[in-house]
Amino acid sequence: MKISIIGSGNVGMALASGLKKAKHEVAFAVRNPLSFKGKEEASKQNIAVIPLTDASQFSEVIIIAAVPQAVKEIATALGNVENVIIVDAMNSVRVKPEPFHNTTEALMHLTNSKKIVKCFNSTGAENMADPHYPLAAADMFIAGDNQEAKDIVRKLAQDIGFGEVYNFGGSAQFNLMEQFALSWINLAIMQGYGRNIAFKVMKR
Repeated sequence: MKISIIGSGNVGMALASGLKKAKHEVAFAVRNPLSFKGKEEASKQNIAVIPLTDASQFSEVIIIAAVPQAVKEIATALGNVENVIIVDAMNSVRVKPEPFHNTTEALMHLTNSKKIVKCFNSTGAENMADPHYPLAAADMFIAGDNQEAKDIVRKLAQDIGFGEVYNFGGSAQFNLMEQFALSWINLAIMQGYGRNIAFKVMKR
């Protein structure tokens, strides 16, 4: 698939690397292609770079891993994304994109995409880069109203190595997804367990 990633920090870089290894056509969509965070690493991994305003024309899927404060600017720059899947990998646990409760809700109001999915927000960049643990692969979690879009994003998560991808439900669960992310942040950082921990759903 043709995938643009907005946000070239640790999470964006890990997702870009994993999706490129899985043979997807990946590009970073940035405001200034000549100067952006992660430029050297993107060049080293031979990941394409395009202007942010070209993302909607290039992409079947756009993954946003930016800061919540940038959501309005990003939505405006994207323009017409009616037929594009937008994946929100952001969290608003510290800063909210006022007046919205979370970034996914903001994207639903600020863009014309009907295929908005929240995914890749519930764990750290280390697990994006390598979801494999000694006994099993970490699980990923997803929410959104469009089932076709969720099925495609589920496959992308599995392409980069995640195990099961559990459906949290529709857009009413976006806040729950953010609280779930806060649970990982609490354990990994606040409680000191370290960033190399991940969630796995156990069944019997």
